[in-house]
Amino acid sequence: MLGALGTRRSIWLGATVALTALTLWMIFIWVPTDANLGIIQRALYIHVPIALVSMVAMVMVAVASVIYLATGKKKWDWLAVASAETGVMAGTLVIVTGAVWAKPVWNVWWTWDAKLTTTAILWFIFVAYLMLRAYAPAGTQGQRLAAVVAIIGAIDAPLIYWAANLWRTAHPELIFGPAAESGGLSPEMSNTLLVSLVAFTSVFLYVLVERYRVRRCESDVTDLGREVRLLAPVPALSTPPRTASATVTPTA
Repeated sequence: MLGALGTRRSIWLGATVALTALTLWMIFIWVPTDANLGIIQRALYIHVPIALVSMVAMVMVAVASVIYLATGKKKWDWLAVASAETGVMAGTLVIVTGAVWAKPVWNVWWTWDAKLTTTAILWFIFVAYLMLRAYAPAGTQGQRLAAVVAIIGAIDAPLIYWAANLWRTAHPELIFGPAAESGGLSPEMSNTLLVSLVAFTSVFLYVLVERYRVRRCESDVTDLGREVRLLAPVPALSTPPRTASATVTPTA
């Protein structure tokens, strides 16, 4: 069974690598260059899918945390941690690719735009969650505190998506999802964006599954070490030998 599981993971990894290679070919060779923004517009096909992945990761952390608080099952806590770790990675890439895109278009690396600010807040929520897991007191207290942070932080995910509609912002209008205007992209651009979204989602899920497996193994090792310490015999304390004391009888 382990061999079959490893074979499936290998097939999944190979398909993800092939799909990612196809995505890069479509981004940098196949899709036409935007007439207004020029070549920098190609960052769109990387920036947008990763941004969606980071928002989904935050929602996954929150959902897994709610189920963990309700059931107390460790597997949901493992999923929350794995989602947070992959989410902070995606959030970092979102900020970096957004800055690369903003510099030639807005002539600044960063501006306190509503969408950018809410994205930065999401990144700090990921970091706060992981710091709580790393430095909170031992036991379930840190897990529960981090779960509360994740549940509150999930509110930020829809705010990021709707920020361009809720506030006046310099960020481009929505081009993907239920609130996007149809006809904003050419068929070639839409297809490239769709393939890129599938590719980056597959990468995210693969990393998530692998990190979940590592987290489960770490928990098993910790539990095993605790059991070994409980079963280990406690060495008896050695008592120092008694020394006879001489009784002195006073003389008259």
